[in-house]
Amino acid sequence: MTDQIADIAVSVEGPDTPGRFVVVCEHASNAFPAPWGDLGLSAAQREAHIAWDPGALGLARGLAARLNAALVHANSSRLIYDLNRPPHSAGAMPARSEIHDIPGNRDITPQERLTRTEALYLPFHATLRAQIASKLALGHAPVMVTVHSFTPVFNGKARAVELGVIHDADPALAVAFHAEARAATQMDARLNEPYSAADEVTHTLALQATPLGIPNVMIELRNDLIATPAQQDTMAERLAPLLLAAVAKIEEAR
Repeated sequence: MTDQIADIAVSVEGPDTPGRFVVVCEHASNAFPAPWGDLGLSAAQREAHIAWDPGALGLARGLAARLNAALVHANSSRLIYDLNRPPHSAGAMPARSEIHDIPGNRDITPQERLTRTEALYLPFHATLRAQIASKLALGHAPVMVTVHSFTPVFNGKARAVELGVIHDADPALAVAFHAEARAATQMDARLNEPYSAADEVTHTLALQATPLGIPNVMIELRNDLIATPAQQDTMAERLAPLLLAAVAKIEEAR
């Protein structure tokens, strides 16, 4: 593999890194490439959180660098296809997101859903699975961390939580990482807030990590805390050691 593999669906940065971690950022991009175009959205809407997770890619890159990890991330807006949703989910290609109508998704046909699934979802998850399989084959005992961000205000209500730690069926790494964050930082860190598996946000974990028994966690940062490259780097510096400590803790307990 080369240092970076990229196409319309997915990029892999550091595919040959020897570390155990695989960092994933499904909502990294607010690009609206052909053939889908802008889906009828304004420039402001395409910059807003509905289109991507602002700050998440920079944080994911900072974590990957410190964890000697491969990074797998999206190259297109989640409004074209939300790669953290299965093809049958309404949220995969939503007709409405928060308070915004998405005109280009309003009357989407089954054939168009299939076209987007084949163009974006299938290659993204095949690429991620290949990274995991390579580490398994080399005996590197992979660990998956997915990286997201959320808005400080949702539906007019301010959110006090700063760091959300989310799990699906296997809570071990999330619980350990949450404990490390609570002990080592002054952040308002909460387990399964502001989202949880009940909100259908853990598809990647359930699809890629749980079936193979891979330790995994989804982390959500409030996006005002990672709005600039400097903030993203500082947050990565703060969180990477906590992820390492959490992995050590769960392995010691086994």
